[in-house]
Amino acid sequence: MLKKLRDMGMTSDMAYMAGFCSIGMTVMAWLASKKAEDKARADRWGLFVGEWAPTFFALGTALWLDERSETLGKHKGK
Repeated sequence: MLKKLRDMGMTSDMAYMAGFCSIGMTVMAWLASKKAEDKARADRWGLFVGEWAPTFFALGTALWLDERSETLGKHKGK
């Protein structure tokens, strides 16, 4: 899966940025839910978006490790 993501041009920085954007979207959804008529549904939407962040951070870490191992392999002559 990491190879597929890297082939599509995804980097660890992109995954980390997506994680931080997810946190920002969660805060915005929570603030918007204060004015919503159906607060329970709006709060659940905010929590749902907030659950994306750990996934993006985990992908970012995996991609970073993959990028690092590739760079180290080139330096060692592999």
